[in-house]
Amino acid sequence: MILFANAKINIGLQVISRRIDGYHELNSVFYPLPIYDIIELLEAKSNEPTLHIQGEHIPGSNMDNLCLKAYALLKEDYDIPAVSIDLIKQIPIGAGLGGGSADASYVLKGLNELFQLELTQVQLKGYAARLGADCPFFIANDPVFATGIGTDFKKLSLNLSAYHLVVIMPNIHISTAEAYAAVKPRIPEVNLEEAIRLPVQEWKFHIRNDFEDGIFEAYPLLKEIKEALYQKGAIYASMSGSGAAIYGIFWEKTDVSGLGKYGKIFHPTAI
Repeated sequence: MILFANAKINIGLQVISRRIDGYHELNSVFYPLPIYDIIELLEAKSNEPTLHIQGEHIPGSNMDNLCLKAYALLKEDYDIPAVSIDLIKQIPIGAGLGGGSADASYVLKGLNELFQLELTQVQLKGYAARLGADCPFFIANDPVFATGIGTDFKKLSLNLSAYHLVVIMPNIHISTAEAYAAVKPRIPEVNLEEAIRLPVQEWKFHIRNDFEDGIFEAYPLLKEIKEALYQKGAIYASMSGSGAAIYGIFWEKTDVSGLGKYGKIFHPTAI
């Protein structure tokens, strides 16, 4: 079974407060992004699940990878055989694009189909929520207004397919812990759920990512990339999630090859 696990961008990210459990209350809009990791899921010849990774380097041990944790989670409740997971990693690491979460959720969906577990989307989202805050989004993969710790969703009617998107990923890796250490939670001044309904060209006046202040201070290059996207004609530009990817939304396809000096440029075909 071949799976294509897509990324996502955050349009606005408001960090409201720190919870007793260490998580943070957030408001954000999650939107699917057609940059893909490729996953091959097969029943293993051995009794133990295996994970082989190609492409982008993932720090740490394979045993800590969310793909194997997704398998272990379902194995607790269902008598499924061991699987072999081959992952071609193309979504950048430490980018705020949700690649690891996407991989885990797609493994859940793949196992459900491969072994005919007949789990509903609600059940799959429940398992995904146990793996990580962003994971449930990738079960339905629809644009949502996200609240809580990023697991409570309200479906949004948002379609950006008429625009052109550019994503720039510099050679910078920002850990989630580093990002949260630099952010100051606060009550938002803007109602994001209302602001996202404004015309896209008005977003830059109302929608912001609260992580940018601290991260841009630590990594001035990221602020420079955002400004460069605006100089190229972006109607909205932002850091995604806790960084380090910066994206720009343009009216039409634009030559941004000169921005390659900042890092790898992605041109998703549609969003």
